[in-house]
Amino acid sequence: MRNWEKALSVLEALRERGQAAGHGWTLDTELLPPHQQGVNALENQGLIELADREDRAELSALEGRPVWWAARLTPYGHDTLAYAQSRPRPEPTPGEVAPDRQLVELIPSQMAVLRVFVTLSGQLRVPPAEGLAEQVRTASCDHGIKRWQLHLTQEQMKSVAYGFWLHRMTGSAAEANRFAREYGVVHSHSSAERAGLPPGAAAQRGAGSSGRG
Repeated sequence: MRNWEKALSVLEALRERGQAAGHGWTLDTELLPPHQQGVNALENQGLIELADREDRAELSALEGRPVWWAARLTPYGHDTLAYAQSRPRPEPTPGEVAPDRQLVELIPSQMAVLRVFVTLSGQLRVPPAEGLAEQVRTASCDHGIKRWQLHLTQEQMKSVAYGFWLHRMTGSAAEANRFAREYGVVHSHSSAERAGLPPGAAAQRGAGSSGRG
């Protein structure tokens, strides 16, 4: 395990035990020896604070026993852990891309539209496809060609086209047109979907009507 992984392991252990205790502190009897060894280094970096005499007295009163040592995360420790747990994962190389995904490269204006689209997820009746927001959040930028790179499933690509369609309906068509030209994906919805019917209802209704007359 690399040093930063060890540090994150210590921070996570302190956070979990502090939350479980209710007062935020991890006590001397609650931390495993390997984690105890990493506390001093993280304290020197300002990520952890040790309980002073007053804190230990209060904790002793709460615990009903002498507490000789306790530690908890500082705000910097909390933020470091939060950032580490949400940091973008390395993008796979083209040879490692899952077979159900396609490399999609977006220009900055398209990426800006897509970010707005995924942030509106809770307000949309047709929300972004599952996993699209994560792809947007972890996308990497090839600064040489000024393109944002995402690895999308077909459902996610259709969802991207829908986001661009919304943008076209309220502003610029350039992003949707470019996406259609480069990837052949254009948003369209059937009359059944416009009427609020479930997918496939139009075909079923059409089949039924074709049998009449």
